[in-house]
Amino acid sequence: MMSMRALQANNMKQKIVMKVQMKCDKCRAKALTVASGTNGVDFVGIEGKEKDEVVVIGDNVDAVKLTSSMRKKVGHTDLIIVSELKSK
Repeated sequence: MMSMRALQANNMKQKIVMKVQMKCDKCRAKALTVASGTNGVDFVGIEGKEKDEVVVIGDNVDAVKLTSSMRKKVGHTDLIIVSELKSK
């Protein structure tokens, strides 16, 4: 697995998965809005059994800043995965 700096330096697409405390539909909408407003984001979605994971795909997305922003604006957020997105 590559480091975040290596991903950013190579301009590769990356996939970021965060577990966000979202108890209602309004919280989910807010989380999607915050994530989609971040520079470099191409795709935002919600996954997980309990619909509590936000998936972000994009170029040069700063995962740490995005996680911090989610914590401030939505609720408790854990950064689960930052990985290179394999092209098909």
